[in-house]
Amino acid sequence: MTRSQSTDDRSDLVTPIVSPPGVPCPPDLPLYSRFVQRLHRRYDHELPLLPPGPPSRDSLSAAYAALQAKGLDTSAALRVLRQLTLERLVQLDCSRQADLAAVTHGMTWLAEVTLDIAWRHVMADLDALHGAPTKADGQRAEMWIIGMGKLGARELNVSSDIDLIYVYDDDGETLGNSEGRNKVSCQEYFTRAVKRMYALIGDTTEHGFVFRVDLALRPNGNSGPSVVSLDALEEYLLVQGREWERFAWMKSRVVAPRSAVVNGSAQALRGVVLPFVFRRYLDYNVFESLRTLHQQIRDHASKRSAGHPERANDVKLSRGGIREIEFTVQLLQVVRGGQFPELRTRPTLDALQRVAKAGLMPQATADALGAAYVFLRQVEHRIQYLDDQQTHVLPTRDDDLAWIAQTLGYANTCEFLSALDAHREVVAQEFDTLLGGDRDCKTCKGKNGHGREHAELDAVLTDFKGPVRERLAQWADNPRVQALRDDARGRLMRLLQRTAQWLSEGRISEVSVLRMADWIEPLLRRESYLALMLERPSVYERLLRLLGAAKWPARYLLQHPGVIDELAGGNLFDTRFDAAEFEGELQARRLALQRTGEDDEESLMNLLRRAHHAEQFRTLARDVEGVLTVEQVADDLSALADAVLRVTARWCWDRLKNRHRDEPAIAIIGYGKLGGKELGYGSDLDIVFVYDDEDQRAQDIYAAYVRKMINWMTVKTADGDLYEIDTALRPNGNSGLLVTRFEAYADYQQQRGSNTAWTWEHQAMTRARFVMGLPSLAPRFDAVRHAVISAPRDAASLKAEIVAMRERVRQGHPVKADRFDVKHSPGGMVDAEFAVQYLVLLHTAAHPELADNVGNIALLQRAEKAGLLPARVGEAAANAYREMRRLQHRARLNEEPTQVDPATLTAEREALLAVWRAVMS
Repeated sequence: MTRSQSTDDRSDLVTPIVSPPGVPCPPDLPLYSRFVQRLHRRYDHELPLLPPGPPSRDSLSAAYAALQAKGLDTSAALRVLRQLTLERLVQLDCSRQADLAAVTHGMTWLAEVTLDIAWRHVMADLDALHGAPTKADGQRAEMWIIGMGKLGARELNVSSDIDLIYVYDDDGETLGNSEGRNKVSCQEYFTRAVKRMYALIGDTTEHGFVFRVDLALRPNGNSGPSVVSLDALEEYLLVQGREWERFAWMKSRVVAPRSAVVNGSAQALRGVVLPFVFRRYLDYNVFESLRTLHQQIRDHASKRSAGHPERANDVKLSRGGIREIEFTVQLLQVVRGGQFPELRTRPTLDALQRVAKAGLMPQATADALGAAYVFLRQVEHRIQYLDDQQTHVLPTRDDDLAWIAQTLGYANTCEFLSALDAHREVVAQEFDTLLGGDRDCKTCKGKNGHGREHAELDAVLTDFKGPVRERLAQWADNPRVQALRDDARGRLMRLLQRTAQWLSEGRISEVSVLRMADWIEPLLRRESYLALMLERPSVYERLLRLLGAAKWPARYLLQHPGVIDELAGGNLFDTRFDAAEFEGELQARRLALQRTGEDDEESLMNLLRRAHHAEQFRTLARDVEGVLTVEQVADDLSALADAVLRVTARWCWDRLKNRHRDEPAIAIIGYGKLGGKELGYGSDLDIVFVYDDEDQRAQDIYAAYVRKMINWMTVKTADGDLYEIDTALRPNGNSGLLVTRFEAYADYQQQRGSNTAWTWEHQAMTRARFVMGLPSLAPRFDAVRHAVISAPRDAASLKAEIVAMRERVRQGHPVKADRFDVKHSPGGMVDAEFAVQYLVLLHTAAHPELADNVGNIALLQRAEKAGLLPARVGEAAANAYREMRRLQHRARLNEEPTQVDPATLTAEREALLAVWRAVMS
């Protein structure tokens, strides 16, 4: 299930960064900071009030209480607390006693503690004036202080402002003061609260400030109200929310009041924010938005540095800076976070590792970006330690640069600057690669000669010839094309221009372009797929090759278009299905949904479907490219079905209301193609459910459980279905119980009692296997199966029944006289399958090697080796069966009939007829 963010594994392009040599750290090194010198002069007596070690919630609360005990009021105590915290962090960081996390967490704790204290102080004052704000149900209205950006991600730097948004849960009115007067609306109450909060936190006094506060990220920015209700926020995000705001809200978190976090009321915000940030589909439209936003930031940085060359060394905003690392990982999160919830995390370093684990980025690249992030953030902090200024620009004084280098462990400034350049180059290369997919191709020019202005369809058509041109010309009057927005239409035209270039270079075929046109036409209103193919040229090229190789992939892609993102995997053709990895990733996604309260049944069913469709498509891509044999395709599809059954069984049991034990005492027996590990695309699953449980309620509980599992597998949701389920091979077929006690199943199969299995059911048993379930039932089932297929039988009676069954099957699948059906005609695959079943049922007792469920090809070879078939007959039949199976598989991929000219398979037909005659004559 892994993917890679680009076709090529770029891990070899990542320059390894050499760690600093570990120059000894003088104990007085932090005292070089001019800011620290000022603090020591002003607060020498207060500094010991902060308990030893990195600041934490408890130590900060204790220091605040000590400051108040010395007579400082709330405003002064909060400001002095900030000075004590920063002095401690400079001491620990610059003497290399604290890592980056200790510093950023310390600043985040400071923000959370001071905001909570300030909020409680403001609430007490306003409640005395206006009474408590009350909702219509009589409950107190709550306001949440939402931390955005680095505060939300617990990555606050040492001289950062804090981006806040104030939201209250519902409208209402205050109760009034002790005299019942001064009632105001909740909106007015909380608006006044925000003003008082700013005075307590943001105003500059003789002790400085606590934090600079920025409310610009609130709905409608600086022109909007300072506080909004939850309903107003939801409406804004739904109607007016812009793409860049999704990146801002991705790191949002309720940071105060502490009571709202503890009692869980702040969770209500998730239901509004998550659907806005993370879309259900792969959202490649954000590439262009982020590209535009980043260009604006670079342009702004360039203007700032015009005439001031020293400002070009901005470790945050310049090329290869902190912002580009954040953009890189956030872009991958926003694009895929809707479908892959395990990517939803706020801290940058954690997000980088999750992106790598999901295969969206080589691990070496993630590690290099992580190292660069830590290095750049530490440089940023040292720049700010010098004078407590909110700046990210390297100082110009040589002694300042030398101090920064020394605190980071470098022997001199040159070594430090060399390491800085190396880190920034790694970041810039990766960022440019990620956002470089929509660079114009050689011929992608618009009507004014500028690549970013799209040409009209009639102009683009001149780049095509013949049938392709005729097909695309039909789009001139196509309502779907005409209804496209200008930017989407521009994407489509640029995509066609790139297609024409590749076609002229011989990289793709006309057939692939024709099928692409048929495939994409119904999807044009889903503009994200246009963006995906334009942003990921490697994906688009692989898609065209896939469509050109066979017809059926286009039908599958029309049903499940989101799976084309799987083509981005650089290791797509070097790996095969891994069941443990598949199940592990699904479980991680389920846990991610649980954390956000989104793990309802429909969400879990869609999670399963998307994962299944993606894996089936990956196998399909390997198949069409010729990487896998027909047998390997069947093995991987069968292993995928097994894994889906295991996950479905676990999740359904967890959600079964009347379950009576931790683990179900049930098993699934696979028959037919599932049992023989010969599944194809779109195959249904022949399964039988058995249980071994003495509880009196067992039959009813397991019947409900099985119905739930079948529903999960077969119901069509927005993401389609999983498999059709056929349980007709259970004892007594469709008239029997849906789930059977194992003892009753064994008695039925082994001819004990009056109700027993038919010969055709024993034929089916030759291909049956234990798929999943109660481990103790696996050997018991194997014993029953062996007893059934090795039981004594009358050869003549068995032969007569199998021949009669073969004739009924043939009559049910008529074939034209001048055609040969590779499966049902005499000398077709069914002849070989029935002959093998006869040999297994008649001779397993004497030849135990026939008992293994290893497939028809291997059993034909074993039968010849055991002397049950004439010399070379079994091997020839095995080869013929393999070839017919390959032809059948290819015909289905191309949506062609499996009835062919008999002359094309003369040798293979004779080989299988020889087996039939040898066994049945």
